[in-house]
Amino acid sequence: MVKIDTVYQRVLALANKEQRGYITPQEFNLFANQAQMDIFEQYFYDLNQFRRIPGNDSIYADMVNVLEEKISIFKEGPKTATYESYVHNISDLYVITDVNLSGKVAEEIRYEDWYKTQSAPLTKATNNRPIWYRKEGKMYWDPESLGDASVHYVRKPKKVNWTYVVVGEKPLVNIHASDYQSFELHPSEETKLVIKILGLAGITLKDPALYQAATAEDNKNIQQEKQ
Repeated sequence: MVKIDTVYQRVLALANKEQRGYITPQEFNLFANQAQMDIFEQYFYDLNQFRRIPGNDSIYADMVNVLEEKISIFKEGPKTATYESYVHNISDLYVITDVNLSGKVAEEIRYEDWYKTQSAPLTKATNNRPIWYRKEGKMYWDPESLGDASVHYVRKPKKVNWTYVVVGEKPLVNIHASDYQSFELHPSEETKLVIKILGLAGITLKDPALYQAATAEDNKNIQQEKQ
């Protein structure tokens, strides 16, 4: 976990270093959530890329392990789902990782392919080889007789919130507020969060130099991770 107050103070110090402008707590929270989600979603793009590299040598295998460790923070389940239940009933769902039916892992297929699988004995779903699919936002599986499904999934990060009280004219962090929430990302993401938030702040402050500097630093970090 990355402490939100640490990131807030670093962002504020860097943005004000050359008197580029003031970032309000409300603006910071908006930027912080966008930055967290950007980094979180990038995990899955990068993981897919590294897994597709031919041979997947030790360097890239290490990166796969690092990314899987970062994603593991958000793994949840099992959660019970009934036949024809809405996928969005899992309010914090980002992606389903697996569906179990009576102790068997069900293979996900496209709804468009479901009829094809049922018409051939070798691909038809059985109690030992169940399948599941999505249709109009709902979950279905076959054989339906297997009962409720056990769903494992990756959830979205919790919404961050730098809560504050005003002392004089200065807002100070209030960690005792009921809705105070730090970043849930891996501690190694602290610098990346600062850079991304500064980039977003540069747009709001109409400071191209701040935005360009933050973007260049972000791109450099991405390239270093992929080397």
